[in-house]
Amino acid sequence: MGYDAKFRVWRGDSDSGELRDYTVLANDGEVVLDIIHRLQATQTPDLAVRWNCKAGKCGSCSAEVNGRPKLLCMTRMSTFTEDEVITVTPMRTFPVIRDLVTDVSFNYAKAREIQSFTPPEGLKPGEYRMKQVDVARSQEFRKCIECFLCQDTCHVIRDHEDNKENFAGPRYLMRVAELDMHPLDVAERRDSAQAEHGLGLCNITKCCTDVCPEHIKITDNALIPMKERVVDRRYDPLVWLGNKLFRR
Repeated sequence: MGYDAKFRVWRGDSDSGELRDYTVLANDGEVVLDIIHRLQATQTPDLAVRWNCKAGKCGSCSAEVNGRPKLLCMTRMSTFTEDEVITVTPMRTFPVIRDLVTDVSFNYAKAREIQSFTPPEGLKPGEYRMKQVDVARSQEFRKCIECFLCQDTCHVIRDHEDNKENFAGPRYLMRVAELDMHPLDVAERRDSAQAEHGLGLCNITKCCTDVCPEHIKITDNALIPMKERVVDRRYDPLVWLGNKLFRR
């Protein structure tokens, strides 16, 4: 059985915009992205929305539903009541291009700032040897679909635009942590995490973990352990003494 769903969708571009009300048919088993597509087909053919797989694996249809960062294709209509007004807006942390589409190039710029995987000198591709136990800890982070919902909800950049220059965000701090855990990576990640990627700005509120559609424990398994390793390097008195003696 279908019903008339009440939607409020943000329409506009980088200069201006507004929330507009729509009533559109919703059927059993549908997700919010289905309704957005029906709006395009029946009422607003110029409505801009980014999507691709409609299976929760490409990360393209990120937006905010009732103020919460979500994938439109994974947000079921059954989670709302029939008389509820469902508000769909673009991700707030990134500049709007048009309607529900935002400019997420910030994230790709931050990705390029991270030093790539660095194997030991003389070790060639095809010669890498690792045991499953060595990579199990960081394998979880490979599930990331780069939907950037964690970046969107992180208040360090969501509420403070001036932090973007010095803060990579949870997605890319997780990438730094993943490489630091890699058994064959020899690059120095701890100093760069703090000095270049802004690890110290993260105050571990776990909002990034809460919105992750892949249920990656970003805070507990990546950011907090990385913070602990940075603290060990910088403030542990025995490590400090060892560094002094080693330099001599």
